[in-house]
Amino acid sequence: MSESKTTTNHDEIRQWAEDRGGRPAVVRTKGEGGILRIDFGEPEEELEPIEWDEFFRIFDDNDLRFLYQDETGGGKNSRFNKFIDRKNG
Repeated sequence: MSESKTTTNHDEIRQWAEDRGGRPAVVRTKGEGGILRIDFGEPEEELEPIEWDEFFRIFDDNDLRFLYQDETGGGKNSRFNKFIDRKNG
């Protein structure tokens, strides 16, 4: 069974994403920031590439945690990830 973990550590998040070919991205919303995503290269029209600095500014400003899996149930690298509220997640 695969296990989910959470972190707020910027270095861990960046390393996890880059190990899987992911890059920081955002879906822009009205107002400041947007919805954070890790872009793995699949075509998604609304994804806008951003720099890690902006990514982590939005991450911290919204008081988020990164929920992720290292491996799938079959032992392969997992790309499962989600951004959750630090207070309620």
